[in-house]
Formats: sequence, C-alpha cells, structure tokens
Amino acid sequence: MTDTALAGASPDQAGNGRAKRPTSRPAAKPHGQWKVDGTAPLNANETWKQEDDGLNVRERIESIYAKEGFDAIPGQDLHGRFRWWGLYTQRKPGIDGGKTATLEPHELEDKYFMLRVRIDGGALTTEQLRVIGQVSVDFARDSADLTDRQNIQLHWIRVEDIPEIWNRLESVGLSTTEACGDVPRVILGSPVAGIAKDEIIDPTPLIRELGDRFIGNPLLSNLPRKYKTAITGHPSQDVVHEINDFGLVGMVHPELGPGYDLWVGGALATNPMLAKRLGAFVRPDQAADVWLGVTSIFRDYGYRRMRTKARLKFLLADWGPEKFRQILEDEYLGYKLADGPAAPKPTTPGDHIGVHEQKDGRFFIGATPLAGRLSGSQLVKLADALEARGSQRLRTTPHQKIVVLDVPKDEVEQLVAELEALGLSARPSVFRRGTIACTGIEYCKLAIVETKVTAATAVAELERRLADLAASGELPHALSLHINGCPNSCARIQTADIGLKGMMLPTPDGDPTPGFQVHLGGGLASSDREEAGLGRTVRGLKVYVEDLPDYVERVVRTFVAQRAEGQTFAEWAHAADEEALQ
Repeated sequence: MTDTALAGASPDQAGNGRAKRPTSRPAAKPHGQWKVDGTAPLNANETWKQEDDGLNVRERIESIYAKEGFDAIPGQDLHGRFRWWGLYTQRKPGIDGGKTATLEPHELEDKYFMLRVRIDGGALTTEQLRVIGQVSVDFARDSADLTDRQNIQLHWIRVEDIPEIWNRLESVGLSTTEACGDVPRVILGSPVAGIAKDEIIDPTPLIRELGDRFIGNPLLSNLPRKYKTAITGHPSQDVVHEINDFGLVGMVHPELGPGYDLWVGGALATNPMLAKRLGAFVRPDQAADVWLGVTSIFRDYGYRRMRTKARLKFLLADWGPEKFRQILEDEYLGYKLADGPAAPKPTTPGDHIGVHEQKDGRFFIGATPLAGRLSGSQLVKLADALEARGSQRLRTTPHQKIVVLDVPKDEVEQLVAELEALGLSARPSVFRRGTIACTGIEYCKLAIVETKVTAATAVAELERRLADLAASGELPHALSLHINGCPNSCARIQTADIGLKGMMLPTPDGDPTPGFQVHLGGGLASSDREEAGLGRTVRGLKVYVEDLPDYVERVVRTFVAQRAEGQTFAEWAHAADEEALQ
C-alpha cells in the first residue's frame, strides 16, 4: 500500500494494512431538552424542581420554618427552593478560602441568610429605600450591599424574621420573589429611564409589564438555570446587555422609528460568552412577546441534564443566531421580526456618575459608594437627605452606583455635599469610580478570597500612590478594576480593564494564601470601545492579595509610559508584551 493510499485511510486501516470492522459509537446522551427529550428529569436538581415548584416554599417558610426555626428546614428547601424567594444561607465566619472546595454546604453555611431584595429597573422611591434601610437596622445587623444587578442584599437574616421582613417590603411594593433560583432574575433597566434628555425610548412600561405578567408565574418558574434580562432605551447602553441571556438596546430604525435591537445568550462565569445580535428589530408593542418567546425557548429547549451546560449561552452556541431567530419567529411568535441595524456606539459613559440635567429641567446625580458596600443606616439617612432636597426617587445601577432623580437646580450642590458625607461620591477618583467587588468570603459560600476590604484598601492606596498622574492629567479618565472572590465572575472580571479572579496561591513555604489570577483589557461597548471583548490572561500572572496595590500601580505606570496617542488601557493591554504586564 502506498503512502498516498495510507494518507486517506482510517487509523485502524493504516495500522496493519487491512480494514477493521467499524466500531459503533455510543448514542449521544440526551441534553434534557423538554421539547426534544421529554420532561423526565435527568438529575436530582430537575427532580425536586418538578416535585414541588420553588414558589410553593413561601407557605412553608411562613407557617412552619419561621415558627420552628432553622433546624426544621429540609435540605431541598434550604439549598434549593429558598432561592426562589431570594434566600441563600451565608458562609459561617472563620472558614478560610482553602476549604471552600473541600467542605460540604452544611459545613460551610451558617444558620443565617442573605436576603436579596429584587429591584427591577433599579427603581426605588425614598419610602422604599427607607423601608429597606430599617429592615437592615432591625433584622440584618445594619448590612446592605449594592450589587451590580441593581439589587440590595441584606445579611444575617434569621428565618424567624422573614415573614415580618416580607410584610414590610411588600407594604411599599417591593419583594424578593425570584430574586434567585432557576427563574427570570431581576430585570436590569436603564437608571435614567424616563428622565434622560437623550433617551431613545423609555423601557419603564415594558419592565413593569414583564414583572406584572411573568415574575412569580409558574409558567416560567422552572427554567434550566438562572435567566438574566437587560433592557435600555438610553444611547449609553447602560445595562451590560452583552452579558445577559436576553437584551434589548434602544435604537431608531430608519423606517420603523424607535424600538430595540435584540441580543441573546450572554453570560460569563467560568465559560464566558458574549451575547449575539439576532439582527432583528423589535417594536415596542412586540417587546413583551419577544421576551416571552426567548424565555420559553430556554424553558423548552434549554439543556437540563448537566447544570454546567444549562445556561442559554450553550444552546445559542450550538444553534447559532440564525436558527435561534427562526425558532423564535416560527414556533413562538408566529410572525417575522423586521431586520434592523445595530445600535450606534455609545458616546457617553453608562455609569451616569456626576450631575446631569433631566428632560424636565431638574437634575439627576450619579454617585458611587465604595465597591457597593453600604449600611442600613446609610440608606435611611440617604432617604432623608433626598426628601429634604426635593427628591423622592432614585435608581440603583448595574455598576454598583446610585442615581438620584428629580433634584431642583438650586439644591444640587448641597445634595452633592451631603451624599459625599454619606459615603456616596458624585465626583469620585478614577479608581473609586471604576472599582466593583462581589460579596466575597465574608458571606459567600463559594468565595475563596475577601473582596470588599480588599477593594477599599486598593482604592485608597491607588488614589495616594498615583496622585501625581492624576494631577498631571496622565491618568486615564476611566479604568475599571473588578474584584471577584471566586471563578464565577459575579463582578464581571472578564469585561474589566483589570479583572481579578480569586484563588489560593502557593507560597515559598508551601502554605497557600489568597490571591488573584489577572485578566487585562476586557470591556463592554462604551464610549471608549466599539464593541464588547473579553480580557486577556497572561500565563503565570497571579497576584497575592496584599500585593494588589503594588501590581495595579506598576501596570498603570507602565501603560502611561508606553501608550500610543489616544490608546486606551484595554487596547494597550491586548497589544503589550507579556513582560510589560507583569
């Protein structure tokens, strides 16, 4: 047999010159897609979700667990269905990050809960803010963390107090319904919806309709995994739509007028994927049906056999945008969506920091806490300060910021000063503005390292160390530093200029210590970049927690020294030699 013949032969044929009987491949395992494989559960998680809807656990919390206490809660409710009402057990104090992956959930957890208050569109009244703050003071040891999904999280919650907390929240129109779990999570919405002078379309009515029709609805209370939505009508594209399962971005169609550009299938975690445009233009009157259609595709075709593959991004990756759009139109909408161009690149920052005039002549003020950390007492004082200056509305943001609305012109500067006194800066440094951090090891059972104190320390040190660059104008006007306590990327590490993934690092004496893997040059569509992109990792580039300020100072100074005219940090980080990034 010639070499030419062998080149086209199978490995079995090439090995001995004669063909072997072809071996049969095992049948592909089902993905657990309800419309393809049937609804029989293929793992324990899917079994208990079908046995009893997570929404049903509320009645047991109120009638049994709140009366009998933590030890009365069975495991499937405690570690499963409680999430449908915004409740996770929190980490027991004193367990170091090296034990996170080796201990069972019951060994890691305390007999207290994190309670997530659901705030769709980030929209709050001062009355609602005051109630959250007082709940924190009365039941949560004065804890309150602002998340990068527009929620507020409270800690140290006892099961005995949950019914009273729900009563207080619901008395002012708030809830914790489906704030966690395999359900439609909080709907991200533009923090300047309805008030920005340059807004394309106000998504407030749509967000309200989705909440009223579908949140807490058994129709969608058993999805394969969590499902995240982001909707904006503002040209800054201020809701990080590229990393959500479903995204609508306001735009003006050349023939059809204002509406939305549709994005599907974004998510980060340990296998990051950016959402894809379907090339479809969504009219305002179609938007709710399109959301229901995409969500129903996830419910019916999403992968349920393996939870590591159960996000919508994996289905989209296999189908592709064209097939996904076809299934949406043919099976769920019953009509074709118009084709549409992409929304233009943003021209303004999407965090809305600073003082800006509203369309009605009043002003909104965007201010940042330090890495999302607040307290219940601060929230109560904030509500008082806003009302004293003529404002009764505010918004939380997907960047761990707060936007105060409806401030009269003659009250702006006084309120800016009062916000500063409360730990909310409307004129922050580059580092305070750009730093976000997840919950971290203080409360989270998945975390490996501490994040909030690490972030606060880094910001203070960098403000001091790089004051010379700030004074000379050489410091970049925007620089994002995202600190995450584990690989799951709640703080969006792959889409930051400098993203930090918590991990245990070896030391010379062999005793592991907390540190970070570094991602550089990530970002979402903004006034500084044309489109979203993931950060770069450099082999061997890891930083101990205590060395973080040293590292960031070093890499920023190297960037300032080496950058080309007009080059952003992200552009430089992707182009630079590895030695420059160490």
